[in-house]
Amino acid sequence: MKYTIRGDKLTVTKSIKDYITEKLDRLNKYYENADNIDCKVLIRSKNNLQTIEVTIPLNKFILRAEVSDKDLYASIDLVVDKLEGQIRKNKTRLKKRYTSNEIPEMSFDFDSEPEEELDIIKRKDIDTKPMDEEEAILQMNLLNHDFFVFKNTDEECVSVIYKRKDNKYGIINVK
Repeated sequence: MKYTIRGDKLTVTKSIKDYITEKLDRLNKYYENADNIDCKVLIRSKNNLQTIEVTIPLNKFILRAEVSDKDLYASIDLVVDKLEGQIRKNKTRLKKRYTSNEIPEMSFDFDSEPEEELDIIKRKDIDTKPMDEEEAILQMNLLNHDFFVFKNTDEECVSVIYKRKDNKYGIINVK
């Protein structure tokens, strides 16, 4: 893999880069041609937490994991374990959905965990009413939900407003 390692509010030393590449190279066994895959790593430091975010864009989907810990090296280990778990857990789903020709980067020649059934336990129809983003945030907070679907009068589309981990808001517009 080709690595792009950036630090936000911290300096990425050679030893940190070497440790990250050594650990992420463990994932190469899941890829057919790992040399052509770009891996983006962002390391942030906030308060006492070291956060590492790894994004691996592939042909048909994106692998992404983010972990925070007090120790940077523990964060690196945990994020690699998390990515490996995502790959192993979703192997059979990926294999069913895409043929190996559609995802030339992936190799499905490894043992996987047994596939769990996707059980949709609730289906809900909603009537969206036109409102602006401020009103949608107010409605979401009144309902004590993490997200809210509404007809966005500002953007003239259906939107989803959601609360992020940093207690700020994000919006997804469906055009």
